[in-house]
Amino acid sequence: MVNARWPGVDPEWSRDIDVASSSAADEPGRMRRWHLLDNAAQLSRRGLTPAGTLLCVHGNPTWSYLWRALLAAGSDPAHPWRVVAVDQLDMGFSERTGTFRRLADRINDLGDLTTALGLDGPVVTVGHDWGGVISLGWALAQPQQLAGVVLTNTAVHQPANSSIPPALRLALHPAVHRWGTTTSDAFLRVTHSLAHPPLAADVRAAYTAPYRSAGRRTGVGNFVADIPADPLHPSFPALNRVAEGIRGLSVPALMLWGPRDPIFSDRYLKDLISRLPHAKVHRFEGAGHLVAEDRDIATPVFEWLADLGRDSGPADAEAGSPTAAPLAPVVTTPVSSSAASPTATSSGRMPNTQTPSLWAPLTDLAAGPASADTAVAEMDADGTVARSLNWQDLEHNIAAVAAGLQETGVRPGNRVSLMVPPGVDLTVVLYACLRLGAVVVVADAGLGTRGLSRAVKGATPDFLIGIDKALAAASVLGWPGRRISIRDLPPIRRRLLAVETSLPALARRGKLLAKTVPLQAPDADAPAAVLFTSGSTGPAKGVLYTHGRLAAMRDTVAGTLGIRPGARLVAGFAPFALLGPALGAVSVTPAMDVTAPRTLTAQALANAAAAVNATVVFASPAALRNVLATRDGLGSAGYQALERVELLLSAGAPVPEPLLADVQRLLPRASLHTPYGMTEALPVTDISLEQIRTAAADAAAGTMAGAGNGVCVGLPVHGARVAIIPLAADGTAPGDVPVTEPGVTGEILVCAPHVKESYDRLWLTQRDSARTPGWHRTGDVGHFDAAGRLWVEGRLAHVVTAPGAALTPVGVEQAIELLDDVGLAAVVGVGPSGTQAVVAVVETLPPVRRAGPAAPELAGRVRDAARLAGVSISAVLAVPSLPTDIRHNAKIDRTRLARWASAVLAGGRPGTP
Repeated sequence: MVNARWPGVDPEWSRDIDVASSSAADEPGRMRRWHLLDNAAQLSRRGLTPAGTLLCVHGNPTWSYLWRALLAAGSDPAHPWRVVAVDQLDMGFSERTGTFRRLADRINDLGDLTTALGLDGPVVTVGHDWGGVISLGWALAQPQQLAGVVLTNTAVHQPANSSIPPALRLALHPAVHRWGTTTSDAFLRVTHSLAHPPLAADVRAAYTAPYRSAGRRTGVGNFVADIPADPLHPSFPALNRVAEGIRGLSVPALMLWGPRDPIFSDRYLKDLISRLPHAKVHRFEGAGHLVAEDRDIATPVFEWLADLGRDSGPADAEAGSPTAAPLAPVVTTPVSSSAASPTATSSGRMPNTQTPSLWAPLTDLAAGPASADTAVAEMDADGTVARSLNWQDLEHNIAAVAAGLQETGVRPGNRVSLMVPPGVDLTVVLYACLRLGAVVVVADAGLGTRGLSRAVKGATPDFLIGIDKALAAASVLGWPGRRISIRDLPPIRRRLLAVETSLPALARRGKLLAKTVPLQAPDADAPAAVLFTSGSTGPAKGVLYTHGRLAAMRDTVAGTLGIRPGARLVAGFAPFALLGPALGAVSVTPAMDVTAPRTLTAQALANAAAAVNATVVFASPAALRNVLATRDGLGSAGYQALERVELLLSAGAPVPEPLLADVQRLLPRASLHTPYGMTEALPVTDISLEQIRTAAADAAAGTMAGAGNGVCVGLPVHGARVAIIPLAADGTAPGDVPVTEPGVTGEILVCAPHVKESYDRLWLTQRDSARTPGWHRTGDVGHFDAAGRLWVEGRLAHVVTAPGAALTPVGVEQAIELLDDVGLAAVVGVGPSGTQAVVAVVETLPPVRRAGPAAPELAGRVRDAARLAGVSISAVLAVPSLPTDIRHNAKIDRTRLARWASAVLAGGRPGTP
């Protein structure tokens, strides 16, 4: 039964209770009437014993209605929990006391209520907005009952050197305060407008219901007035006691955050993480202040509650936290005999072995006979070397910058955002930060302004080191971090960009300190880097690597591809521009924009190769296409430089065999390899051109089980294991038993020492990716053939669920791309899951002028090609160009295409996908 006035609320939950007040705001023993939403009676009537109690505290100007989803979830027989959602005094449908209740009073009030309710633990507090502070204040006062804390967009500390959020500053202004918060309902309306998507009319009405008159809104105004804007505020001591007190909380903690919050921004989340470093954190991109309305928070809260036993560590045991009651049993999933379980820690992570530090080869070369040889170089547009350092100078510069950064305040664990193009400067500052134990944050401009800004703000760096363009963007877009320029700036520009110092200045100072300031090598398990994904499958995700895992990545690349110290490489692919010095390889960055791979020309590649007598080239598929398109301008010297290349690596997206064949003619001596991997695990498998041709022949002959339907990416790399979770008919991979039998399509799993540590501040995403113990679930789908080679068939999210079958897209796309007048193809599903129509979207050669339904003749040939691949196409659409990610210029945004195709087939205007 649902209360028609309060959608989503069962009337059985609503109750009132009289509570004796011990607050300083009341005379002793004064009775106050509270309104609650409480499912205790419902659980009792159903004969359900709760595992514990969620004590939910709203902020301003909401009320207990905010927590209705938790009440509904807690009433589920599968995981019964008592949920007590309070209306604070003067708020919601609780009593209007006529008193001004400050923070200390409200913490005390909550204690009075729980005493009256007879709560005896285990209790998990849940708080939002200023209810977060109050719930934490209660938690600190009731350690015997406390089992955990959950926080959503809140704050416990206002830094002295920063002002409170503009929205709150306006609400506090004497000319606005009373009218904005009490006389009118402006504060309510503004708060409700922060929902993404907007609140439904009936939900908005329910939130407004307790505050329909000015007399009912006095508590709203008083709540705002009680914000401790500075240390002189009467509630500042109480806030400070909470802020400092929670540093000692060792119970499990969960933070669910909406980054689009103009009030409690990511800087407040960062502060909370510093005080509760053991907390599980998940940022819901696109969600805002009312995160409980914007996203389903009930599911993660109850998943976290079920995990409490598995997450409890020594700190929890020592604290004596009463977490035993709500704990779920630990289930161990067996692994099939065809994919024996890897040796993993109890957390499902591979143990780190002792390996040399990431920069050990660099240090060795700097101290050896090759110390005067070129180590790193960058090219100018005219084909000459713009800058270079030998191994000894590189080592000295890194040591000097590290000492300078240390003196300026960079400490182990500090996050440093690097907004510097690949080359000498980035190499120096990257390795300097790593030696200090700082965590480098790398998000390239290929994410676009919006994506880059979202990534930087989410990572909340302590320092930002960048070129002028990045520093200007930081000023305009409000990126966090103390700013350091890579070059000396004129005083006026330095002040304008709020730049504290520069790399040259740090190096000059550091040269005087380097020998007197010893640096302790970071532990292998210490965080080292946050690397952002390309954003081609949703908002870019931060991927956290430890020092041990980065070193393992180096060793995997070296062991798989035979790259040894002394190799000479052209780094036209940003990740390997950073890895080169760790391999002990001479690294040169060609004259190109590495965030736009299509800018690499044949002449630029040849110039870079000639500069270092390159033996290895790293380049993305899009870069290789442009190299081939511009090769006519190469002279004999350019061809000769490329003829000396012995190994070419192309990663970031599948590389078609015809493209590699053309590249082979340009680099006749090179062994061409296309490693498969991702930001979370680079690389996973490797395959050469010769092996691609062998796999294609096996598929064409039809004599080898599993050969065909997708892109063959070869065998697992050195130290890695790969397995499959079989795909279900609904397009999901619901199992947890990895297999390696040929011909079984499913989600690809990888286990290796160089797999990411975790996703950064994305607890739910990390939990999902690690739900098969010891394995990383990649989100890609594929299968093995009888030779053990892996074939990639697409992304799990892009599987088309046609009637009676789940269709992976890559195989049929490849068949369509064999047509002479088709450049790229994408196959997407349109319609409800399970009954989707299969739609082909093709990029034509030459490009069509307008996007829309393909010409009948082309559509017929596309259908015929797809039919040969065993797929029936319902509709064919043609576009001038398919939307691809910016970083690789190759990964097709099929999710975006599916939305566009759905609109077109529904009769909408085609426009541009």
